[in-house]
Formats: sequence, C-alpha cells, structure tokens
Amino acid sequence: MDKEKYTPAELMVAAASREISDGEVVFVGMRLPLLGFLLAKKLYAPNATGLYELGIVRDDAAPEPILTMGDLPNLSNATWLSSTWDMMGLLQQGCVDVSFIGGAQVDRFGNLNTSYVGDFKEPSTRLPGSGGACDLACLARRHIIIMAHRKHRFVEKVDFITSPGFGTGGRWRENQGLPWGGPSTVITDKGVLKFDEKTKEMTLVSLHPGVTLKEIYDSTGWKLKLAPSLGETKIPSKDELLALRIFDPHRFWTA
Repeated sequence: MDKEKYTPAELMVAAASREISDGEVVFVGMRLPLLGFLLAKKLYAPNATGLYELGIVRDDAAPEPILTMGDLPNLSNATWLSSTWDMMGLLQQGCVDVSFIGGAQVDRFGNLNTSYVGDFKEPSTRLPGSGGACDLACLARRHIIIMAHRKHRFVEKVDFITSPGFGTGGRWRENQGLPWGGPSTVITDKGVLKFDEKTKEMTLVSLHPGVTLKEIYDSTGWKLKLAPSLGETKIPSKDELLALRIFDPHRFWTA
C-alpha cells in the first residue's frame, strides 16, 4: 500500500497509536483516539488497558468493530463494567498514563479551549464546555491532543483555558500544584508537534508527506518553532492500514 492509498485521518490514527507504550493505562476518547487505541493494542502495546468514560475497562479489543465506546461489542467480556464515577476516580488516583483530548482552540503552550470564543462574559460563540477534559488534562500522566490544524484554531493565546496545558510555559504546572502531566504530543492533519523540555512551547517535529512549511505557518497563529531535526511523519504501514480497516471497515471515522 503506497502513500496514495491512505487518508489524512488514517495517518493521524497511525501516529497516535505509536504514542502508546505497552502496559500503559489509556483513557480512550471518541472518534480517532478510539481507533488509535485499538491499533496500538493490535500492533504496539498488547498489554495496554483501555478506560472508557462510560465506565468500561478493557484489556482486549472489542470482538467486533465499534463506532462509539457504548456500542454493545465494547461491553462484551469487558474486564469491568462500572460507571463514569469510577473511571474519574481512577484518574484522580493517578492511575491513567495517557489520555486523548481535542479542542476548538489550542495555543503555543498546549492550553485548550472548549468553552467560549471571544470574551467569556459576552462570547461570540459558546462551546460545549469541559466534560471530563479538564480532569484529564490535569490528572493524566500525559495527554495527546488531536485536532485539525487551522489558523483560527491554533492561536497564540486561547480565549479561555478549559483544559490546561503548560499555562504560560516553564514551571507553570508545578506552580499551580499540578504534580505531573501536561500535553506530550499534538497530532494534526498537517504534522506532529511536541513541547520544548524547558520552555514548554509547542514545536513542530515532523511534517506529513506532501505538506509544506508554508502550509504549516499559514495555519498557525504564532511563529511556530521547529525542531532542529525536523522530519517527515512516517506513513501508515501495510499492517497499520490492514488493522485499521478491520476496526473501521466502512471508513466511518477515517474516510
């Protein structure tokens, strides 16, 4: 399978799956993160455990393809069927190694906004809010951001911090009493970004095949930093695509 035969969404899922290590506890999100966890379980992290917000814990993949975490096959032979209350309790105890989060806006320090566009007192747009995203951003050992790379979404400073990244940079999280965590990776439809170890500023580490630096700059609302060894994102392998198309046979999430 050559690079003409995968979609941008499949590339994003493959990149996300490679961020999960074997044995980790993963708070699994919807849409592309759901597929990213399944792909990691299949190829890279067979001993990873998935926590689903509805109260499902699985140490194996669902026996049939699923579109949402609440689909019946995802309940079949689950390790634990419980409640959102218990899942958030595990998060608060520090049991979650990695989570997935998205947002309407993200800034250069990885802060996410899913609350308001404009002044929060009189917003031009009111967004869905936090749900459990703030808890995940604060209490998971690290989180991965997955979102489309657009200039109105990648802004220098978010209008409202719903889910904290690294605040204003540096030691901000520690100063706020957050003992661990923060965003580790941002995966977009244009590239992969990580965070500088000292400044905590977002840095481009790889461009997706066919994407130019000009496209990245034109889609980012601040002067984005580049990694010294800027590379090209690895395209999905044959094994990754074969597995993905078993998990999402009708390309519902990845078309």
